[in-house]
Amino acid sequence: MTTRAALRQQGEDMRRRLFGDDDGAPAFLRTLNAEASYGAIWSRPGLALEDRMLCALAALASVQRLFKLRHHVAAALRLGQSPRTIVEVLIQIGIYAGFAASEEAVEAAAAEFAACGVAMPEEPAADDSLETLSERGRKLMEKLHGNRAGQGYAAPGNAVTGALYPLAIQYGYGAIWYRPGLDLRQRALVAVAAFTALKLGQVEKFGESALNMGLSRTEVIEAVIQTAPLSGFAPALNALGLLSKALAE
Repeated sequence: MTTRAALRQQGEDMRRRLFGDDDGAPAFLRTLNAEASYGAIWSRPGLALEDRMLCALAALASVQRLFKLRHHVAAALRLGQSPRTIVEVLIQIGIYAGFAASEEAVEAAAAEFAACGVAMPEEPAADDSLETLSERGRKLMEKLHGNRAGQGYAAPGNAVTGALYPLAIQYGYGAIWYRPGLDLRQRALVAVAAFTALKLGQVEKFGESALNMGLSRTEVIEAVIQTAPLSGFAPALNALGLLSKALAE
């Protein structure tokens, strides 16, 4: 049976692996973080550490915990994740939390890159037509969501949501999800983590769709759990509740 002392030691080892000698946590939270965050969650099986970092970046950027985001950007670089991968997570959350959130998150990452002597990645060309974005976005929606792609606010006959949703198809699915730096499996992880952190019901839809992108049931559950120490245990538990039926064995 695992003891608190064992969790604490495991957590301290993980904390040092991620953040070196200091993760910036105040002393009174250090033990709690060592046990509950780094020992009990970051060290769980079922999701690779690099994937956990993607979820952490997505959660922190979504709820704008920019000071902690910088620490995690440095940790992501330490794990060997590329600046392009990191930036793409921060750009993708803009679909869910707003592009203003992406701008501030990317600014925080750029400051950390500069402190680490790392260059910002070059911006890829963006010269596709709106028609191309629409067609590509619809195809990705179908691949991701299957027959649920045209349901709810995505229903093509909904004149109210239709005033906005075509932009989500073009720039969300058609542009951002096609950018280099993250594959579709990784982008599904980012979506699940971001929706969990933002307390949005879309986590149910994307959690189920993540299976279509190659994620296992366990990996989807772990992506939600990973957000708990960063954006709250309550939002993570609510998300797991929504996913209970879709991911039931």
